[in-house]
Amino acid sequence: MNRSAIVVEDLGKSYRLGQRNTGSTSFREAVQGMFRSRARNASVPGRQVEKFWALKGISLDIKPGEVVGVVGRNGAGKSTLLKILSRITEPTEGRVRVRGRLASLLEVGTGFHIELTGRENIYLNGSILGMRKAEIDRKFDEIVAFAEVEKFLDTQVKYYSSGMYVRLAFAVAAHLETQILVVDEVLAVGDMAFQKKCLGRIEEVTKEGRTVLFVSHHMPAVQGLCTRCVYLEHGKLKLDGDPTTVLSAYAREASEKLNAEENLENHPGRQSDSKPVMTWVRVTNRSPHAAGILMGDDIQVEVKFRTPEPMNGVTFWVFVKNNMGTPVFGVDTDINAPVPTWETIEKGRVVCLIDRLPLMPGSYTLDLYFGSRNMNIDVIHDACRFDVDGADVFGTGKIPHPTSGNVFWPATWEILKEDD
Repeated sequence: MNRSAIVVEDLGKSYRLGQRNTGSTSFREAVQGMFRSRARNASVPGRQVEKFWALKGISLDIKPGEVVGVVGRNGAGKSTLLKILSRITEPTEGRVRVRGRLASLLEVGTGFHIELTGRENIYLNGSILGMRKAEIDRKFDEIVAFAEVEKFLDTQVKYYSSGMYVRLAFAVAAHLETQILVVDEVLAVGDMAFQKKCLGRIEEVTKEGRTVLFVSHHMPAVQGLCTRCVYLEHGKLKLDGDPTTVLSAYAREASEKLNAEENLENHPGRQSDSKPVMTWVRVTNRSPHAAGILMGDDIQVEVKFRTPEPMNGVTFWVFVKNNMGTPVFGVDTDINAPVPTWETIEKGRVVCLIDRLPLMPGSYTLDLYFGSRNMNIDVIHDACRFDVDGADVFGTGKIPHPTSGNVFWPATWEILKEDD
């Protein structure tokens, strides 16, 4: 019988709200704590310290070769769990046993030194992961080819674009010879081509029999790649089982907590590298007499925003997803330019009008992207939920059956008789 690759026993991680945790677990935290703790604690004498449990009572047994998806809303404890497994931070209670070399991509460029070149960082990161130089040499060309940074290999990474940075970081973690790969939201950064490339590489890794822990809000990727799924909620293990069962429960419970109108200023779905520009969203039926949204209705999506300074070339995207998180369709201002087009704007409201909504009955969520000149500034996943009810959209007295898919479309039929 195979020994477990990862064993987590009654794991807990707590932080102290209102002051720096005295049990600093990294050099940076310790140095910062020396300069901050005395002044901070002296400023509020006799204050009570509140303890926040990012994880509590987590137990898992992961076998070699298992591909485990970790899902949950922002703040559920997913990243904290992976940081403990990667030995970036220490648990408050419980213990973790990891058998085999582990490579992790938790944040863009974790383990990189900005003053070193891309070439030097490949060897530095490989050494941190416990790889010998000969092992890194064997994989070096594959890493460089995957990252597509050949021309900039001997340039300091501080001059890299965010796309180049994340490509190289992922390439190093995914190509080195480790038994366990831990990936946290790699699909949240980069363009569609890079995201597809990452998924392809992760799929290759799973076929090599390596153990993978994969955190993502991209439910189709989790469904397609993972053999098992773990659902965390408020730092506790909510569900552990096959991906279809777990993802269905997660999508159902997440949708119940969303509304057709949301304050976005502190939204849990905001991407970690985003600036909080979007402040409010609402999805409504454009008919003044409508009680809800029906198939074929004209709807509008309104988003309020406030930027730190006046901007040129504001761009906006809306992606509609079904209750399993699969994209159904998207619209953006690059394809359909807004009228009027502002030269500069600092505070405003975007109104997206969608005619004859082609959605079947069900629950849907929106991903919102606010940007400028092809650069994402604020990205919010699952910004709000809206429901679509059935309607006689074709005037036949019949409502299309929901099992037909997520969208409906008119068609003209002919049935012709042919002679033998």
